[in-house]
Amino acid sequence: MWVDRHNSLSQQAEVTTGAGSRPLLGYRAFAACLIGNSFEWFDFLAYVFLSKTIARVFFPAHNSTISLALTFATFALGFVIRPLGGIALSLYADRVGRARVLSLVMFMMGTGSLLLGLAPSYSQIGLASPLLVLLARLLQGLAIGAQFGVSSVIVVESAPVGRKMFYGSFNVSGQALSALLSAGCSYWLTTHLSVEALDSWGWRVPFLLGAIVGPAGLLIKRCVPEPPQFERTRISSQRLQQHLWERARNFVRYQGDAAACGMGIMIIAVASNYLWNVYLPVYVERQLHLSLTAALFGTVLGQGILFVLFPVFGALADRVGAYRLFFATTATWALCAFPMFWFIVSAPSIHRLVAMQLVAAVFQSALGGPHPGMLATIFPAKVRTLGVTVSYNLAVTLFGGMTPLTVTTLISWTGNRMIPAAYIVASSAISLMLVLATRTGRSAYGMETEGLSIATRETI
Repeated sequence: MWVDRHNSLSQQAEVTTGAGSRPLLGYRAFAACLIGNSFEWFDFLAYVFLSKTIARVFFPAHNSTISLALTFATFALGFVIRPLGGIALSLYADRVGRARVLSLVMFMMGTGSLLLGLAPSYSQIGLASPLLVLLARLLQGLAIGAQFGVSSVIVVESAPVGRKMFYGSFNVSGQALSALLSAGCSYWLTTHLSVEALDSWGWRVPFLLGAIVGPAGLLIKRCVPEPPQFERTRISSQRLQQHLWERARNFVRYQGDAAACGMGIMIIAVASNYLWNVYLPVYVERQLHLSLTAALFGTVLGQGILFVLFPVFGALADRVGAYRLFFATTATWALCAFPMFWFIVSAPSIHRLVAMQLVAAVFQSALGGPHPGMLATIFPAKVRTLGVTVSYNLAVTLFGGMTPLTVTTLISWTGNRMIPAAYIVASSAISLMLVLATRTGRSAYGMETEGLSIATRETI
């Protein structure tokens, strides 16, 4: 069979590194994924940090709310296309190689960044201008749909037994670094340039810098070998010739439960991330009537905390159990959501805002640090990239990329500034229920309570 009939929990021991205690691919795999994550997400996030400027340049309208909504709609379209690109490229990665697809993804991302950075404004070429932006975002969406899955699998498959969560956490640390650099660059541009200069050329800087990821992808293809475990899997499965439809049907049949568990693991983390790090600058300006620079300053500090604490909580998950940490953190985060936003809304100030951004960063670190390891260890090697990608992208599409548009719309309809807190509570509840509703999640948590950690065992 393409996949063993038993649930993937009985096959997680495949995520090992053999007899050695050090990663088989060494530091090259970790460095490649860290660099790829950092550059790929750099301009992807800059699009939102500079959303008001982009709205003026590409989506001019008499109503500023409509202009901003069009900008966010284009941002959301990049996420809608992500599952399609993620599935196609992940199938390719599970067949021909993880590192090869990571290189392709980075080249596509760089091309989209370059196209966006060089796109003429609406005043120069009219309707063709926003269409170019849309094309660039769709290309980036196709590429970034597979990026997390491919890079996570490379890192986790390279990690020693008992350190899967710790090494996997460096993948999300790369995303935090990109957000830190992106927010820092946006902060510098908005504080040192006039509105005219920012509209004219300043907004292009992050996207032109992000285009560097294209040439970097070609270097990764040459420097990073495939994980030995993947090579063994590819050799053993060369005789299997299945059509795409048959592979998809088998995945849903045998790995659907694990994919649902993976979505549950991701939902609260992506909802929190896009709320606090992507939507917050707009919320701060429109609802709290504070300056954009205040939100960007807190975002820079928060991303610095994420970059440092992701590996800390990854190591803690290896020690106490990833699912134990997940349940405790998610429940606590839901309880704290309304008090935190009330603290900000009741008396808006820069100091209160930054304080809560830093607290939120700690929760996000605990939620996100173990994610790459948790996702990679619930799927067998033959479909590991596909499984991680499907779980991640469905969660991000529904609860990540749609967050700015969803929260903006709900606030507009209700006039309630506490909508972001309700969004966190709802996302937490969905995450907890989805993980507990799956055999994969219940089995994993049960094993941890019995003292057998998924991340540390080599055989079952």
